[in-house]
Amino acid sequence: MFRGKTYKESAKLVDRAKLYDYKDALELVQQTAKAKFDESVEVHVKLGVDPRHADQQVRGVVVLPHGTGKTLRVLVFAKGDKAKEAELAGADFVGAEELVTKIQGENWFDYDVVVATPDMMGVVGRLGKVLGPKGLMPNPKSGTVTFDVERAIKEIKAGKVEYRLDKTAIMHVAIGKVSFGTEKIADNFKTLMEAIIKAKPAAAKGTYLRSVTVTSTMGPGIKVNPMRVAD
Repeated sequence: MFRGKTYKESAKLVDRAKLYDYKDALELVQQTAKAKFDESVEVHVKLGVDPRHADQQVRGVVVLPHGTGKTLRVLVFAKGDKAKEAELAGADFVGAEELVTKIQGENWFDYDVVVATPDMMGVVGRLGKVLGPKGLMPNPKSGTVTFDVERAIKEIKAGKVEYRLDKTAIMHVAIGKVSFGTEKIADNFKTLMEAIIKAKPAAAKGTYLRSVTVTSTMGPGIKVNPMRVAD
């Protein structure tokens, strides 16, 4: 794989054989982020579970204390009073069947999160093949199927993130921007890791946290000591 000069210079600062304390690792992320834009800080967690088994799934949401640094656009499927509640709470788009038509007919995806009231899921279900592959389908486990649309919208806008396993039992979560500084990023990191540890399935055997790596969007991966992530 071709690596640019800037990446190679940043990589020299990282000891690939070392497991860093998470605060030291996040300090290094600041030093190795050399792009001309405000890079995101990402956490990649390998878990000792088998995602093929339903009783070993790990999925949830957590509100990061300092947000993600990204303003998310929220689409809400709701009617009547709940639609008004969504508009007042700051939803970017609110509607019902007409949104289904727009998404299907215009291939419209100018939003980052979709929320739906439970009574609208029959309508939203028609979009499963479209929203599902993009990770946009509302789900009760992520708090996006709810009658409390005001709370859902405010949490999303405040920095709620979802963590979930991919097919290789790895999670990929953005926890902020390099410009936040080490302390705020460390707060977000600790909040996320505590949630992941708390979500450990009863069926999980052996070592739960196999590896934890932090990186900026364009920077090198920095390995974190998984035994010290909640200190």
